[in-house]
Amino acid sequence: MRIHVECYAGYQGEETPRRLSFDHRVVEVIDVIDRWLAPDHRYFKVKAEDGATYILRHDVDSGVWQLVMFDAGRAQAGLP
Repeated sequence: MRIHVECYAGYQGEETPRRLSFDHRVVEVIDVIDRWLAPDHRYFKVKAEDGATYILRHDVDSGVWQLVMFDAGRAQAGLP
């Protein structure tokens, strides 16, 4: 799923996701859990304000972001 990602560029210029927009929703990122590189993509595993975990893929050449994994976890189960 293609999504819009707003990023913060740190002092080294590396962009870090801060906000996701998709399906008329806006979700704030509260924590970057992990990040890793592939030859032509960057991946970010993030925890959002809705309690869900997302894995985002950024195509370095085209600049396109995709949502590749969503885990509502405890967010929609109503668990603490």
